[in-house]
Amino acid sequence: MGCVSSKESRRRPQGYEDPNTLARETTFLYHTPVAVSVNEVEALYELYKRISYSITKDGLIHKEEFQLALFRNSNKRNLFADRIFDLFDLKRNGVIEFGEFVRSLDVFHPDTPVEEKIAFAFRLYDLRGTGFIGREELKEMVLAILNESELLLSDDAVEEIVDQTFRQADMNGDGKIDPDEWKVFASKNPALLKNMTLPYLKDITMAFPSFVLNSGASDDEL
Repeated sequence: MGCVSSKESRRRPQGYEDPNTLARETTFLYHTPVAVSVNEVEALYELYKRISYSITKDGLIHKEEFQLALFRNSNKRNLFADRIFDLFDLKRNGVIEFGEFVRSLDVFHPDTPVEEKIAFAFRLYDLRGTGFIGREELKEMVLAILNESELLLSDDAVEEIVDQTFRQADMNGDGKIDPDEWKVFASKNPALLKNMTLPYLKDITMAFPSFVLNSGASDDEL
């Protein structure tokens, strides 16, 4: 995978970055020898191509393609998917480029420190970008997770979950959860981070996640 043809070079999409550079800047470097980590980044590029050519076929990942990859549905709006997309879209230009894809996916690597996962999860729940998580933000995320899980709970049950969670996390009782409180809360409730690790990233060169097979792009189009 290390040798790339001139034809492939000409077809690289906007935002493509050298795998060697990305390997040096992410967890894909730290758990393996450099040569192997570069191969892993190159494997992520193959994954990136399949997602980015699934609908619009322009070599960039749009929100609908991201949603399709995560949930096999490009039309159903999902707050959870929207938030992850927004955090991956580091340039805030409405698409995910390859460099953004690798750097953002890095937090989901099994060897990434738990502190980084906790920080990412905090940003995920901080819907307004205020640096704090309010009760309504927590409720919105709880409802989104329940909806995606297809769990039907009464309004009273949802309110009880939100109230109990907020009371536990808001340790100083000021009506908002700050990063330090979130860190303590997440450390005591590791289930919050269960979706923050993708085991297949441990050896991405050997296996793609199942959603790659859901891509509408053929090998000829790539």
